[in-house]
Amino acid sequence: MCDIISIIKQRTTRWLWIRYRNILTKQYWKKHIFWSDGYFACSVGEVSSATIEKYIAEQG
Repeated sequence: MCDIISIIKQRTTRWLWIRYRNILTKQYWKKHIFWSDGYFACSVGEVSSATIEKYIAEQG
């Protein structure tokens, strides 16, 4: 699974830089990095959407 996520991150970054280079250069002038290392996946079960939204908002 980790390899698949890595490939998706690499390919989407490359595609975005090819398509939106002029726009992205203003924000990402030093490094062409969008993604952090690793990924997170989980099952939410019986949790309300408000709880999930709060969790995401607090991730920074």
